[in-house]
Amino acid sequence: MTYEFEGKTEKEAIEMAANELGLERDQFDVEILETQKNSIFKKGYVKIRVHTLDDDKAGSFNESSSVENHSRIVADPLPQGEFEQKLIEFIQSIIEKMGYDVKVQVSYREEKKLGIKLESSHSSILIGRKGKNLDALQLLANIYAGRLGHEEVRVILDTENYRIRREESLVRLAYTTADKVRSSRNSILLEPMNPFERRLIHTTLNDIPDVETKSEGEGVYKQVRVIYKGIR
Repeated sequence: MTYEFEGKTEKEAIEMAANELGLERDQFDVEILETQKNSIFKKGYVKIRVHTLDDDKAGSFNESSSVENHSRIVADPLPQGEFEQKLIEFIQSIIEKMGYDVKVQVSYREEKKLGIKLESSHSSILIGRKGKNLDALQLLANIYAGRLGHEEVRVILDTENYRIRREESLVRLAYTTADKVRSSRNSILLEPMNPFERRLIHTTLNDIPDVETKSEGEGVYKQVRVIYKGIR
């Protein structure tokens, strides 16, 4: 969903959005629509548009943190029930029609979440640049799960532990970027990311007092801008 809020400052507008929607700051993206500075004749204000992360369902799928991933107990890799069997056959069929060999297995089961592991000699192609191919396959798997009557289940596809490695890389990127911003006093715009990846950047830098983040752009793959704000 998309909402618009207005406040005297960007911080006030964001706080209003969080309070009214009952969300934490890392559960929505902020787009600055309009800024009016204080003048003799007009009071200053900031107008924002808020995108809740449900809007970007295709890219997020609520993956858990790397700590949770490392602590998971490996599930029985064989499909349990008709739903898992059909889902695995669907994923394998798509990849084989793309021309690549693959072995598809269940990696973990959680409440309303199913992890699927892809084993292939073409893993790098299945992952794609910045994981976009893997995200696309994951989207198709979730659409198919919905058609099978399991809209509530989030299907998470992974291969070669890419999700964990990408997550750790993004955390390092967040801290490195924050250091650069503090040194230069300039903002830095990061590469386009899916909603889960953006939320990870926001969350990682949320407790650093002199740095703030906001998402910019349209569509699923937006960019995060890291901004120096000083200590107030």
